[in-house]
Amino acid sequence: MNKLYNILLVSLICTYVHSQQVYFVDGYHGGIYGHYPVEWKTQFIVDQLSRHPEWRIGLEIEPETWDTVQVRTPEAYARLKGMITGEQIEFTNPTYAQPYCYNISGESIIRQFQYGINKINKHFPEVDFITYSVEEPCFTSCLPQILTQFGFKYAVLKCPNTCWGGYTSAYGGELVNWVGQDGTSILTVPRYACEQLEENSTWQTTAWCNEISYLKECRGAGIKHPVGMCYQDAGWKNGPWLGSGDNTKNNSIYVRWRDYMENISIGKTDDNWFFTQEDMHVNLMWGSQVLQRIAQEVRTSENKIMMAEKMSVMAHWENKYSYKQAELDEAWRTLMLSQHHDSWIVPYNRLDKSGTWADAIKRWTDCTNKIADEITDAAMQSYEEEYAYNTNMTLSERYIRVYNTLGTKRREMVSVILPKDYTGSDLEICNWKKKSIGYSLEREDGKVRLLFMAEVPPFGYSTYLVRKNKSSKKAFSGDKEHKKVSGQEYVFENDMYKIVFDLSKGGIIKSLIAKKEGNKEFAKNNSEYSLGEMRGYFYEEGKFHSSTEAPAQMTILSNNEYETRIQVEGEIATHPFTQVITFVRGQKRIDFDLTVNWKNNVGIGEYEEKNWRDNRRAYCDDRFKLSVLFPVDLHSPRIYKNAPFDVCESKLDNTFFNTWDRIKHNVILNWVDLAERKGGYALALLSDHTTSYSHGEDYPLGLTAQYSGGGLWGPDYKITGPMKMKYAIIPHRGKWDEASISTNSDCWNEPLLSSFHSSVDLESKSFIDLQNTGYQLSAANLQDGKIMVRLFNAEGDNTFRKVTFTMPLTDVEEIDLNGKCIERKKISTRNGKSAINVSMPRFGVKTFFLNKN
Repeated sequence: MNKLYNILLVSLICTYVHSQQVYFVDGYHGGIYGHYPVEWKTQFIVDQLSRHPEWRIGLEIEPETWDTVQVRTPEAYARLKGMITGEQIEFTNPTYAQPYCYNISGESIIRQFQYGINKINKHFPEVDFITYSVEEPCFTSCLPQILTQFGFKYAVLKCPNTCWGGYTSAYGGELVNWVGQDGTSILTVPRYACEQLEENSTWQTTAWCNEISYLKECRGAGIKHPVGMCYQDAGWKNGPWLGSGDNTKNNSIYVRWRDYMENISIGKTDDNWFFTQEDMHVNLMWGSQVLQRIAQEVRTSENKIMMAEKMSVMAHWENKYSYKQAELDEAWRTLMLSQHHDSWIVPYNRLDKSGTWADAIKRWTDCTNKIADEITDAAMQSYEEEYAYNTNMTLSERYIRVYNTLGTKRREMVSVILPKDYTGSDLEICNWKKKSIGYSLEREDGKVRLLFMAEVPPFGYSTYLVRKNKSSKKAFSGDKEHKKVSGQEYVFENDMYKIVFDLSKGGIIKSLIAKKEGNKEFAKNNSEYSLGEMRGYFYEEGKFHSSTEAPAQMTILSNNEYETRIQVEGEIATHPFTQVITFVRGQKRIDFDLTVNWKNNVGIGEYEEKNWRDNRRAYCDDRFKLSVLFPVDLHSPRIYKNAPFDVCESKLDNTFFNTWDRIKHNVILNWVDLAERKGGYALALLSDHTTSYSHGEDYPLGLTAQYSGGGLWGPDYKITGPMKMKYAIIPHRGKWDEASISTNSDCWNEPLLSSFHSSVDLESKSFIDLQNTGYQLSAANLQDGKIMVRLFNAEGDNTFRKVTFTMPLTDVEEIDLNGKCIERKKISTRNGKSAINVSMPRFGVKTFFLNKN
């Protein structure tokens, strides 16, 4: 009886489902760097489309692929080009290299779209971009704003068949309004609340093939027009994924996303989903050496290329300097390729005959860095023909020009290596007002390093005179006094901090008193963990090891009027480490430069990973990885963390998980801030690369430093050399925006630049002033004879703010990300300066074209 009942029930369900129309979005994902067999794939696609006129596909193909297809299979390319304007094809992800987005800068995301759209439109001018849909979890919280500024109308948050690296939260029904943190909304197909993670899988949701069970769940959730999705790997020889004609699975109808949104779905909704960065449930091999190096290489190139563009704008404004656009384009191209999602999830896969993805990323970022450095150098050279500092040139006077690529004024220490003929001379340093200022000299590797405090206006430069002069002010060389508290405790002080290092416990920070914050003690001493301690589980030994287990030695590298720099040398599980700690007069940020010189490959993680397909994973719980810990004396703190064009207040009780189906967002892009709910004290942690962090009620904030063992896709993510990483902390009072943590992070990523000159004007000059706006200068570059400026409201509100340009402007256009004029701004001019009023919400992004007299 039960058997007959079950058969009838299944029959009724099938009849019910078949009586309701269901839909499916098919397509291909890949490209010349991912998976796209050039010799046959394009021909295969056009043949299948011709053979199955009812088939519809979305294309997520790397735009550069079409360059190769056009050359190597011209007939297939021509046939595809003829079908582009038909009803069977939609381009759904035009980004140049299909980045994950959440792990790179907001500016990088914009360039990925701009370069990708331009490349596709060069091949297929008629193509427009209406729906954003991807195979991998290539999402981030700021996308509604970016997509709408590129003209997209719709988005899809599903990636049902490729969730290896993560997935979005399950939420909502047929449609939602995906609302970004700036308030921008885009109509979106979500990963439905009823769209579960597939059982016995670690890479799929139930929407990947329109199974009866999935469609039944959709009906039960009130979804009138259920839709599934699968973007096939372009290397697969499949046509229609669910079959064709009368054999299409569950009578599914193939649709393009744009057609589904406009002609089939309910078309609108009142369900506003305020998607936060923690709705990105993503997990890569954080802490593995290969991924750590990739993330550092990408971050370095991002910083260099942004500074190169900004320096070029300054030089263009004054000296009519311009870079060669083709060179800059190549620098962006190689950076964008290094941001490819495959770069991060399969770094050990072979890309081509020359090596793996990791090998290619090193080549690509080296190319970006070389071009960016050359552009920056040329921009500084443009201030005088005989720029440079020729170490054989003998001059009694030289000039140091210090450049600030940010939109707010800065007062920071500058460190420059002096020319050889200045070694041993008495010096005088004068600012642009011809006022003598203090300085310090340090010997380093046979060279003499000059240190002084520079004051530089917003997006501009200040010039300093260096002359040989026996009547100069005293150089504060040598060590300041430091106190030995006990046999293994050492105290260092400046105007900002009093820090006690305990060498008996591996050089941990026993006390950290912030003088400017009411002498607040930040180190938590009634804890089982120590501030600055390294700790991890060495699974081959079956135990945790800590840097506190062995004593350390200390070397004072410098301790002068401006800078205190010490080196701590210790051990972690017998492996030597070296850490250089730097704190500077007047600077809240404390810098750390850590190197662990591993003797050999050792296993670090929760356990030895043997089956990467298991739901349970050894490389997820960061408490077992080697981490740098920051137990701080804060009452009931919460976490804030930045993301591309966003800052997220964490709602997590903790970051701990160890299975694929329970991923929590634990990604640090640039910084996290641990802040008291009441009381107002906080500690910000800055990282030199995208990685993960850990935190819980009874577990301190930790920065992931090293994982070693089996991992995603099977490879052994080994330790292959020294681990090198930089990080910084900022003890402060107030929330992240009140303490300008975003701006402090920008200062760390875009340090002051300097150049020597034999003859320049002794002056200080600003070009763009964002002071007191809360805005950041996201980008500034040269485009078709115009200056492009992009602003990001990182810390301000939506009231009108005055943005000042220190030269007369004839025209200012606010533009969208396609370059289309939105509004011509009213310009007020006074004393040779121009100003416009700008209003945008917190986390808003606006772009302008400037024309000057």
